[in-house]
Amino acid sequence: MNENVYQHFKSDEHDVIDKLESQITKAQIDYQPVLTDFLNPREIYIAQSLLGKDEPVKMSSFGGYQDADLKRVLFYPDYFKCEKEDFELALLEIKYPKKFATLHHGQILGSIMGSGIKRNVVGDIITDGSNWQIIVEHKICSFLQEQVNQIGKINVHLEPINLNAMLTPLCSWEEQNILVSSLRIDNLIANCYRISRMRAKELINNNKVQVNWGSIDHPDYLVNKYDIISVRGFGRIRLNNVLGETRKQKLKVCVSIIKK
Repeated sequence: MNENVYQHFKSDEHDVIDKLESQITKAQIDYQPVLTDFLNPREIYIAQSLLGKDEPVKMSSFGGYQDADLKRVLFYPDYFKCEKEDFELALLEIKYPKKFATLHHGQILGSIMGSGIKRNVVGDIITDGSNWQIIVEHKICSFLQEQVNQIGKINVHLEPINLNAMLTPLCSWEEQNILVSSLRIDNLIANCYRISRMRAKELINNNKVQVNWGSIDHPDYLVNKYDIISVRGFGRIRLNNVLGETRKQKLKVCVSIIKK
């Protein structure tokens, strides 16, 4: 990988860069489509940056519905016509006794990960308030049906259904422009949820904050474009863009927020 590419990204993103670059190269050399696992918005942004505008390889992304957080990316040559079926997604609906039990996102994800699979083969977990569905890579559909029959203490059954029967997710992003003194994660959390900086630091120190579904333990982490910050008990934040700087040296940023 060209060092000039690395310098535009953080050191912990170099492995992602290498993998994506390898997949792009394969699509170009083999002259056929190459499909990734599920990528978060930051990883999709990296893929777009690597591809550039003049590459002979194109890319499309799809996660089951338009506003999905996690999407599979397809790299393909000019001749290829990309269809939704090419992303090889499956939809599993969780059947459980709704009158007597309540499910939560964290419980569901924990049970799925407990089956031994990697996080990047599972897409969004969505709900309309009572019904729950899981978007997954088609190849692991049968495995999850066999392995996941309990979430917490609740007996469940995962039933494959057509993608056309996908729920309309309950949560939706709300876009806002806000002013911040820096892109430190504690500062961004404090401004988005109108809490003190100290409270934001406590949430981070108590392992209640994740970036792109990975743990974060230092309040001075600088948030990148398209990072998704999950704050337990509050919701999620996505940094969309840095719009400029005010005369008082404040940063004007565009964020999308989900509040619980």
